[in-house]
Amino acid sequence: MLCIVNELVNYLMITSDGEIGRPKDFLFDDRDWVVRYMVADTHKWLPWLKVLVSPIALGMPDCENRRFPVKLTRNQIEDGPPLEPDAPVFREYEIRWFKHYGWLPYWVGNDTWGREPYPHLLYGKNQQEVTEEDQVPKEGRLRSVNELRGFHIQASDGEIGHVEDFILDEPAWILRYLVVDTLNFLPGREKEVLLGPAHVNSVDWSDRKVRVDLSTEAIKNSPEYDLSVPLNREFEHVLHDYYGWPKYWE
Repeated sequence: MLCIVNELVNYLMITSDGEIGRPKDFLFDDRDWVVRYMVADTHKWLPWLKVLVSPIALGMPDCENRRFPVKLTRNQIEDGPPLEPDAPVFREYEIRWFKHYGWLPYWVGNDTWGREPYPHLLYGKNQQEVTEEDQVPKEGRLRSVNELRGFHIQASDGEIGHVEDFILDEPAWILRYLVVDTLNFLPGREKEVLLGPAHVNSVDWSDRKVRVDLSTEAIKNSPEYDLSVPLNREFEHVLHDYYGWPKYWE
């Protein structure tokens, strides 16, 4: 299922014993563009903490009622390793966090989620399978989608738009596409375009730029995307054929 990330902030997160809030941010690894955590807005419950919820603990989203089932209790979440609201999420913290829940970490193995392609398959995987070498604090590279929004797209021959949103592929929790607003650079176009993370050479966090290996002309002539219309496979076929991308669904 393909979801617009900005729409997910309206979903209510429901544990087995009550509500915990709504997602206010998503932390992804900028090397593989996989969302590793939701940051929950729990200001009415735990205003002094940054509360992380892994897709490992999420059930199938209820799109009709805009809800995320969470396979945890409020006590499990509250008793987790504390993290200050503005603190970054370093690997040392992640190790403590995964030990608290007793889950197999996503960095143990070579698949998208370590030893599994989907995060929900790690639910119940025992930490006893983790070796001492796996627990060495290797630095992660978790970034915020909120921070990346608004960054300018730097093509090979100039700027062309900014990051407006993201398309998330659930259940893998991969950011499949960046939604790029080109209106200020291409006044004749009224809609957005989609770019695949494979074309991102680097993200310049200080200059707020996403550098891609495409020309402005290639982006200009790409299929237009309308954020108000659900993304379907037919459009993906057209988009992937235009750029020559492999079709991940085949």
